[in-house]
Amino acid sequence: MQLTKSNNISASLAAAACALLNSAVQAQENTQANEWQFDTAILYYGETDRVQLGEGVFNAKKDFGDEHIFNGKIAIDTLTGASASGAVAQQGVQTFTRPSGNGQYVVNAGETPLDDTFKDTRVQLSAQWTQPLWENITGSTGVHLSKEYDYLSLGVNGSLARDFNQKNTTLSAGVSYQYDSIDPVGEAPTGLSPMVVNNGQFSDESAFETAFNATRATDSKDKNTVDLLLGVTQVINRRMLMQFNYSYSIADGYLTDPYKLLSVVNTEGVTQDILHENRPDKRTKQSFYWQTKYASDYGIADVSYRYATDDWDIDSHTLDSRFRVKLSDNSYIQPHFRYYQQSAADFYQPFLIQGSLLPSVASADYRLGEMTAYTIGLKYGQALDNGREWAVRLEYYQQSPKNAGFEEPGALQGLDLYPSIDAIIAQVSYSF
Repeated sequence: MQLTKSNNISASLAAAACALLNSAVQAQENTQANEWQFDTAILYYGETDRVQLGEGVFNAKKDFGDEHIFNGKIAIDTLTGASASGAVAQQGVQTFTRPSGNGQYVVNAGETPLDDTFKDTRVQLSAQWTQPLWENITGSTGVHLSKEYDYLSLGVNGSLARDFNQKNTTLSAGVSYQYDSIDPVGEAPTGLSPMVVNNGQFSDESAFETAFNATRATDSKDKNTVDLLLGVTQVINRRMLMQFNYSYSIADGYLTDPYKLLSVVNTEGVTQDILHENRPDKRTKQSFYWQTKYASDYGIADVSYRYATDDWDIDSHTLDSRFRVKLSDNSYIQPHFRYYQQSAADFYQPFLIQGSLLPSVASADYRLGEMTAYTIGLKYGQALDNGREWAVRLEYYQQSPKNAGFEEPGALQGLDLYPSIDAIIAQVSYSF
């Protein structure tokens, strides 16, 4: 099943590949010719009573000489658990039809509606080739593929970097293209069509299936995304490095989450109908990124800030900081803190009011609403013989959705419509 949050991570691979060149150029001195370098990791991400994710990653890198570098990666992850459907909690029991149309699930009074059918396995493959093209000019190109049960993503990218000022200044430019094909379980619902629930009003199962199929769209669902990136990296002095990036992204096609719902309530806050969400079919995003790294005698400080904005009216701010502290010649600890804040999309509505004009686009997905989130954690790493290294990381993540100014009618005032989400992130990595 499609997970929008993880698909965002998958989609960002294309843009990240554009930025790869900067890090690849800086890391070239650490890559010995004719030797493979391998990085492995196992990651666990677990939300309280919601999504659980387990992921294994294997990365291989080799310098074939003269800074001709290949980098390949494979990741396999499994997702299970319950995902918020977008419908609001109620004072009474609610019944929902599963996305496939086969079966129902019941949500108890006062509980946030969660779809417990969330299960999927995803395989991601990527490859990147980087090499000098001319004096002081480096090129990089890559491909990636991501496949899960109902989602296929294919992408290509390319970038150039030019060194100036005795290689203390690097200008880079990159472009990527990504094609996504979506094949939802039970087919994609028509936007803002009502969810069909069999409460005994149908004469037989065939009549229910006919009504259910009438809410399904038969055309293919796909989207295209183009990302552009411009960057500059500057060596400030022997201890400090600074980077600035600007990115521009255009997405066109099916941007709706086919599994998200939207409650229609009356003036007393009681649900009268459940609709399938519908999002715009275009999205343009821009982001501005700054990062500074400073190496002291005691460790390395890494601080970054990102401002992002789009034509859905979502503005976000991300502050990320890490400080690697040397414990000895071969070990370190690294505290990590990340803060994120975003505004709500212009079409975000936690619910609709019965009798009001039905909008053309609307979503109750809390990930499109106003929210804050933070991550705090600690990493420990140790270098071994022959260039080997192992590390362990443990982090706590909390996401806090907020009311973006919506008045809650009647019974909704006594319910938690914006529950926070807590998660634990644990990772073990080994490089050799």
